[in-house]
Amino acid sequence: MGLFGFGKKANKNVPVLTTDEVRARLLGLNRETAPYQIIDGAAENVDLIAEWKIVDAKWHELFAKANLTKVFRIYMKFDPAKNEVRAKDEEYTVEWRAGVPSLSISVSKFQGQMTSVEFGAAYAFTEELKPGVVYNYRFSTNEIKKPIQEAVAASGWNYKGVAFGKL
Repeated sequence: MGLFGFGKKANKNVPVLTTDEVRARLLGLNRETAPYQIIDGAAENVDLIAEWKIVDAKWHELFAKANLTKVFRIYMKFDPAKNEVRAKDEEYTVEWRAGVPSLSISVSKFQGQMTSVEFGAAYAFTEELKPGVVYNYRFSTNEIKKPIQEAVAASGWNYKGVAFGKL
């Protein structure tokens, strides 16, 4: 593990996969039940982007109820010469308007490496007319980072978090 947990060394006991195989393995982390998605990053001049599914119809209601105010993204670039995935985290502010997310990139934008957790719960009267928890949530950047880091290491590659400089 790198400084402050922002990196992960390759598993030396596994064969080193090709760039295409690492890419496929990372895209294979996508699943319906995950609150994040990994998408092609060509439009942003990177290889892949991992982000919360904040605009996905199945997830935006939960994010809106939780009043999540930050969107977390990981921009990834492959360095086949070093068998390394370089990653930079970014966080953006989100404004909710009538339950619909509106990304606003502002002065509060963060770039580098980070770990954060947002959590909370709402209490109200339940169907049994008794007070109780209506919803309970916890969003941790490690929900996105950890599976990516493990998949990269299991591919014989290193995951290197970049705080300063370019990917």
